[in-house]
Amino acid sequence: MAQKHELKPSAPWYRIEADESDWSALPARELVRLYAQMKLIRRFEEKILDLEKAGLIHGPAHASIGQEAAAAGAVSMLRANDQINGTHRAHHQVLTKLVNAQTEPDFDILSQDFTPRMDDAVYRFMAEIMGLSPGYCEGRGGSMHMRHAASGVAGTSAIVGGNIPHAVGYALADNVLGRDGISVAFFGDGASLQGAAYESMNIAAAYKLPVIFFVENNLYAVSTHIEDVTAEPRIASRGPMLGFTGIECDGMDVVAVHQAMSDAIETIRAGRGPVVIEAKCYRYHHQSGSKTGSEFGYRSSEEEQEWLKRDPLRLAETRLGKLGILDSTALALIDERVSATVQSAAARLTETAPGSNQLRIQANLWPSAQSVDIGILAPPTEAEGLKYREIEDFAPDELVKTRFVTAAGEALGAAMAADPTIIVLGEDVHRLRGGVSGFTRSALEQFPGRVLAMPIAENGFTGVALGAALRGLRPVVEIMFGDFCFVAADQIGNGIAKVRHMFGDGFPVPLVMRVRVSPHTGYGSQHSSDPAALFRLFPGWHVVEPTTAFDYVGLLNTALRTNDPVAIIEHVEFYQRESLVPRDERDFCIPFGKAKIVRPGSACTVLATSVMVPAALKVAEETGIDAEIIDMRSVGQLTTDWPLVLSSIARTNRVVIVEQVASGLSLGRHWIAEIQARAFDDLDHEILHVTGSLSAPVVSAVLNKAALGSSEKLRQALELITGSA
Repeated sequence: MAQKHELKPSAPWYRIEADESDWSALPARELVRLYAQMKLIRRFEEKILDLEKAGLIHGPAHASIGQEAAAAGAVSMLRANDQINGTHRAHHQVLTKLVNAQTEPDFDILSQDFTPRMDDAVYRFMAEIMGLSPGYCEGRGGSMHMRHAASGVAGTSAIVGGNIPHAVGYALADNVLGRDGISVAFFGDGASLQGAAYESMNIAAAYKLPVIFFVENNLYAVSTHIEDVTAEPRIASRGPMLGFTGIECDGMDVVAVHQAMSDAIETIRAGRGPVVIEAKCYRYHHQSGSKTGSEFGYRSSEEEQEWLKRDPLRLAETRLGKLGILDSTALALIDERVSATVQSAAARLTETAPGSNQLRIQANLWPSAQSVDIGILAPPTEAEGLKYREIEDFAPDELVKTRFVTAAGEALGAAMAADPTIIVLGEDVHRLRGGVSGFTRSALEQFPGRVLAMPIAENGFTGVALGAALRGLRPVVEIMFGDFCFVAADQIGNGIAKVRHMFGDGFPVPLVMRVRVSPHTGYGSQHSSDPAALFRLFPGWHVVEPTTAFDYVGLLNTALRTNDPVAIIEHVEFYQRESLVPRDERDFCIPFGKAKIVRPGSACTVLATSVMVPAALKVAEETGIDAEIIDMRSVGQLTTDWPLVLSSIARTNRVVIVEQVASGLSLGRHWIAEIQARAFDDLDHEILHVTGSLSAPVVSAVLNKAALGSSEKLRQALELITGSA
């Protein structure tokens, strides 16, 4: 008969319950500090709800009333250089981190008012929530998107679970750069069920990274109870499931949370990897605003009253009174001082309209409408001083034929030798003699510790790369097939593309994403896309499509020196082709936003990308049509070389756009609209667009060929537009 043996996780999983002895074990000064932090959160959130009722907050007000102990108990254990992030409900964590960063070690609220620096932290955070220019992100982030790097607030995310991989990236950066920081991802029970949570925890565990996954389990994701959507509502179990420690604690008891954080930090310092903490708590209000959940019918008022009996401030007041640390006079004094800073912040941001009692925002505090598009990309001055070269700048005897993939890989290896912050992330990049294409061979031979294998979790490791970029690394992410970008689309579009702008600009987001595309190889509909147009949707991305080894090296070098995210679309058809590169110089750059005329002509302008560039050259040669062919090279929304394109159209008066991709993924659709708007008077013929079919490429060789833009389709278009058919 088969024997059954019970299996148990190898990592610890336990619950912490604090009693009076744990409270008495902490220094009185620390207990007072924890209580004051909770009181500040409560009064701040009450004021935010008042402002929301008055119509002075544009957008949601996700109050954290009821969850003060979780924030104060956790953040109080962190240093200024430790990093936190959060989700849409992060006021309490962010406020505590901001104020703590401005609080002197010897500050005593029982004998001192808030200092001007502490007052300013409250004021600027309130201004940010109200969308005003004195805010930390100049009003762009508001309630749900907050960053202040100097205080260790690395950036919150309104996408539920979107912040979790970023914290893993912060921790990875600390490891690579030799820092001793700890990173904390704050999120709720709803986010714990996101795929990003699992992927992030797994990556953190695999590399034993110094990160705490702090889950505020308030039972409800909007109106959905956690037991409605999972068979295992004990969220701390996710840790031991993946081989690291899980701790559950009473999130209404600030000392229990404090102890859980102490254990977690000790575990990390001992080199035992990440920790997940589940703080069981309760939000008193609905998802947003001042109404209760019972008013919406998804929970009972009786349930709410039971949780109110365990209010974290009341619990603390009772314990501190029994210990003789705070009496009613001291409690009133703390309330007076935290209330004063909150009321002062609100008074500095609002005014009463003349002749009425109606409160309004001071008009001079709104950001300028003219600043709306500033900061999407780094200023052009950041690219000054780079050594820009074109192949024509080299003498023939200075050039040598080299395989595309060899030259590209050597350029990456050389860049890593020059810049210790460059790391490589991706699937199989650490094996197969340089990944599936051989691209990482040079990097792997020289810097194996900086070439990091990732699980099949594109959204997770793309988010990790973003977090690492925000904390000083320059990650190079490999996406094995273009279609997998859609798996990572949340981080590509909601994360990487937007963080610089929505957090107020002024900081680098240096990240390179290498995307392999192979629509012609028979891998079928889910492995054959060219996602350049996906990246182009977001102006916060540079997008380049190199067609020669020289261009790849130059564009890669620029990408590894810019402080913006860059997507490099690599067509595998080029990998084994040989082309000319400098024999002795591989650190040259090619500027973004600079297309190249690869064949001058006068009959028509051909805008080509990727493999259709050499195809267009061949068709022009075979037909004898005097087409001017432009290799677009840079295809990002803000970096298309319109001056070159428009000057060509002004000479030829005819345009053909040629791409290999399925029509739905076409860049040309966008270009047609731009050309119609910018150069309508120069056109003597409708714009012709050669692209793939409606369908994605499929496996059948015949259908695969039919689904792609081709030389024959281009030939027909050129003959039609020039009247040479």
